[in-house]
Amino acid sequence: MAFAASTACCKPSVLLAPRASSSSSSSQARLCRPSTSAAFHGLRAPASAFALAPAPRRRAASAGIVCGKVSKGSVPPNFTLKDQDGKTVSLSKFKGKPVVLYFYPADETPGCTKQACAFRDSYEKYKKAGAEVIGISGDDAASHKAFAKKYRLPFTLLSDEGNKVRKEWGVPSDLFGTLPGRQTYVLDKKGVVQYIYNNQFQPEKHIGETLKIIQNL
Repeated sequence: MAFAASTACCKPSVLLAPRASSSSSSSQARLCRPSTSAAFHGLRAPASAFALAPAPRRRAASAGIVCGKVSKGSVPPNFTLKDQDGKTVSLSKFKGKPVVLYFYPADETPGCTKQACAFRDSYEKYKKAGAEVIGISGDDAASHKAFAKKYRLPFTLLSDEGNKVRKEWGVPSDLFGTLPGRQTYVLDKKGVVQYIYNNQFQPEKHIGETLKIIQNL
């Protein structure tokens, strides 16, 4: 996937610093490092999305456990989505084995690629514990297929176009609603949520945190 307490935001200053010049440098693309210019670890959001605006009250810290419609001890609603091969997959299909289900912002973004590769590298540990790993984002099946092929991802990626399941589960957004949240759920063999972990900007931590839970179920 106890909850982090809400904190108040500071109001943005009306004085803007001079724009600093920057120079681009080329770097050789490597496996698990996408060639994208995204400034954040999630969606490729336009610059206008981050314009100064009155700061609303923040719902919670960006790391840790965050409240949502699906909570620890609950049985989340079932869903049926298409995987990277265009096949329909239902959550109920996995009942009888632990499931690590993670919502992520988008394919081919820096943080999401690091997270997917980290799940891939620890996949045998999840399999040894009898668990399934499932990733969900709003990308379509074709995007998921290319993403899985490029980084050799051995687990299921589901397409939640329109973010219907994300909304039903109550996955919180970040950056004042401009960035889909990165939240991971651990379900036991009965389909009951045992753990929820939210950390947008340290995507690889999701793997270590959920492995601890899975190995002790």
